[in-house]
Order: sequence, then C-alpha cells, then structure tokens
Amino acid sequence: MDHIIYQPLPEKEAKDLGLEIQSHKKSQEFVNAFIKHCIPNVKTLSTGEYMSRKAVVLEYSQEKKKRKQHKAKGITAKERRELKLFTVNPDQQRYHMYLPLHELWKQYIRNLCLGNRASAQPQMIQMKLLKADLHGAIVTVFKSKCPSYVGLTGIILQESKHIFKIITKEDKLKVVPKLNCVFSVEFDGFISYIYGSKLQMRASERSAKKFKSKGSIDL
Repeated sequence: MDHIIYQPLPEKEAKDLGLEIQSHKKSQEFVNAFIKHCIPNVKTLSTGEYMSRKAVVLEYSQEKKKRKQHKAKGITAKERRELKLFTVNPDQQRYHMYLPLHELWKQYIRNLCLGNRASAQPQMIQMKLLKADLHGAIVTVFKSKCPSYVGLTGIILQESKHIFKIITKEDKLKVVPKLNCVFSVEFDGFISYIYGSKLQMRASERSAKKFKSKGSIDL
C-alpha cells in the first residue's frame, strides 16, 4: 500500500501544476499528519496499523448534519399552581367586569356560525359550538347528577380539561365539572345543549377534533 500512497507525481505533471516534488520521507510525514488531523481516533495508533484494518474515506460530504432542535422548556403544572397564574383574585370576581368579554364572544361566535342565519342547520351550529372557544360564553347547567349544580348560570372565565370556572351574577366564582353535566349555551335566540363529556379536553385540542354526529346517552 505504501508504494501507492506515497508514489510521487511524474515530473512532467508536477511542472505543469507548478508543484515542487518532495522527497519520499517528506511525503510520508505529510500524509501521516493529514490522516491524524482528519481522524482523531488514529492518534493512539500508527496510521499504517489503522489503515491496514479499516478503510478511510477522505471525500468531502455535502450532507449537512441535522442539528438537534432544543425546545424551550415550559413551566410545569406544579409551578403554575405555585405562581398562581390561573387564580382569580377576590377583587376581580365581579360579574359586570366580564360583560365586555361576553360581547366579544358573541361577535366571535356569530362569525364562526356565519351570522346564525335562518337557513343554517342546527346540527352545523352544534358542531361549531363543540369546537368553539367558550371563554366569555354565558352557560347554564341544564342537567347534572349533582343537584346543587342545576340552574347555575354565569360567564365562563377559565376552562381546563375537566372543569369550567364560572362567575355568576352574584359575583361568586364556581368550579363546575364537565363530566355528568349538560350545559345550555344561548346566543341570538338560539339555545344549544352540550354534553360535558364531549368537552373533556383542552380548548386548543377540541378545535382540531372531529366529532362524530351521533346521539348522546341522557344522564
């Protein structure tokens, strides 16, 4: 192998390229230094021993290495609770403060349901409501396995996977579970009844979910 690696260029080609022909010893030193620079693991072995048992590829690869994308680490649910990010202070538990939010929600739901036209099918509006963001909506607990929740009405302030936080006209913040409850939502004279079991997911996840148009079992 040595006679191939360290074979000097023909004198004619060297002159055409403007190269100076080096001695055999200098050429060997250059090749060894080049291999050690390109292959760090060969530093512990001689180049001859390394190349005798393993092929060395010195071609340039244009494939770019995929960089690992480090996602920004968000805060945990425990840290959110400790920071009290979702706590509504007592001085902010006022029903009239959230009436403008309800007006914004009505504008949003009108645009979502194409103005609630008379020609709109109730089933289409029902499916839109299932995917809609309900923050700011006025809801009433129509049915529930827990009698104390029945008739509770208020504006939805917060929604999580399993509960609604509702502010009532009596300026009281109520936590209502979605499971085992049927909610009625009213806007522009249209009343829709929604089973809480279908809402047991985050609002962001619900907007992309495909709901099956099938009946629900009564409580």
